[in-house]
Amino acid sequence: MANPFAKGWKYMMSSFDKKIDDNADPKVQIAQAAEAERKRHNEIQRQAAAVIGNRNQLEMQLGRLNKEREKLTVNTRQALQQADAARASGDEATAQKMENTAEVFASQLVSIENELEQTTQLHAQAVSAAEEAQKQAQQSQVRYEQMKTEIRELESQADQAKMQETTSNTLQGMQGITDNPNVPTLDSVREKIESRYANALGAQELAASSHQGRMAEIEASGADARADMRLAEIRAQMSKENAALESGKHEAEEVPAELEPGEGEGKGAKGTEGA
Repeated sequence: MANPFAKGWKYMMSSFDKKIDDNADPKVQIAQAAEAERKRHNEIQRQAAAVIGNRNQLEMQLGRLNKEREKLTVNTRQALQQADAARASGDEATAQKMENTAEVFASQLVSIENELEQTTQLHAQAVSAAEEAQKQAQQSQVRYEQMKTEIRELESQADQAKMQETTSNTLQGMQGITDNPNVPTLDSVREKIESRYANALGAQELAASSHQGRMAEIEASGADARADMRLAEIRAQMSKENAALESGKHEAEEVPAELEPGEGEGKGAKGTEGA
């Protein structure tokens, strides 16, 4: 039976890791992935170099063993030749000694040849491993170069995404800007003015419909009637004054009319004198 506490702990840690991944900076994660890929590439290169180095070392051992085999072969042949020459000269002791020396060289030669055979087999395996290591190293190099290109693209996308998020957050912040509650708005001021004006009209309407309002209206009507009468009196007085003025003008015009005969005589006399 599964432990519910362990299961809950794993779920909580998984949820925690997901939240960290969701809130993590993409460029930081890109750098982490790039560093991991770089280390993997370097490790492949190191191992490939070690495999190739092992092949090269076996090749050097083969060269040394071949030289040692040739040397032992020559020494063995020389020892046998010297043994045959000593036996031919009747020196059996020297011949036996040289044969013993030849056997020692031959024993060493057999050991070298065995080692050479084993080394040759190891070298063949090392050559195959080195070829595979070189292939993997080349593939890793290609993949690493592709990864660097992808990293540049992802970094560019991350910058664009961050810029877009900044723009979006700015627009949302602009939409969320509210008016200062301590400063009245034009709408509120307009509403107060209209309310006061409407209340004033209402009060005026109530005053007009009340008893005092009607009395004031009657008084106002009486005042208007008296004003009309006074205006009529002033107009009548002005008419009389105008009539008197007109009468005075006519009287003034009649006096010069009576003097016209005398003036004619004077003019006639003058005319006679001139003749």
